Amino acid sequence: MKKTNAMRILDGLKIKYETLSYDDDGEHELSRGAAGNIAEKLGINPAACFKTIVMRSSDKQIFVFCQSALHEINLKKARNACGAKEINPVKPEELLALTGYIRGGCSPLGMKKKFPTFIDQSVLNHEKVYISAGVRGEQIVIAPADLVKASGAETVDLVLEG
Repeated sequence: MKKTNAMRILDGLKIKYETLSYDDDGEHELSRGAAGNIAEKLGINPAACFKTIVMRSSDKQIFVFCQSALHEINLKKARNACGAKEINPVKPEELLALTGYIRGGCSPLGMKKKFPTFIDQSVLNHEKVYISAGVRGEQIVIAPADLVKASGAETVDLVLEG
């Protein structure tokens, strides 16, 4: 397995992690539960599998959000967390140029630039969590506190109720 930017960041910080591989079927539409599908393929708790969603505010700032596979991001809570009036996911075709990652392989670690990052507070309920390693078909297994530290993230409530 070739090291990804996300893995190199963790190695540089001397943070312990593992990786898990899965067969990538190319299905990465958020509306179809891509993170939940990954959790199912790996036989892991979907509550501990976190998807990365990159959003742009109305004033063109980029923000990164991580949410459990079980939940969608509440846009009102996301706006409050980052202080934006309006916020929407970036288009899939913009993701590579902005972050260095493609949909289905976007990690909150090792993006081209350091963007403000927010992780749903439920991350702290787990002994270990799963995030994209930066390529499709590969997940990083990491302690939540280490993920928060490595990403420079703030933990906030992002859950869309209902």
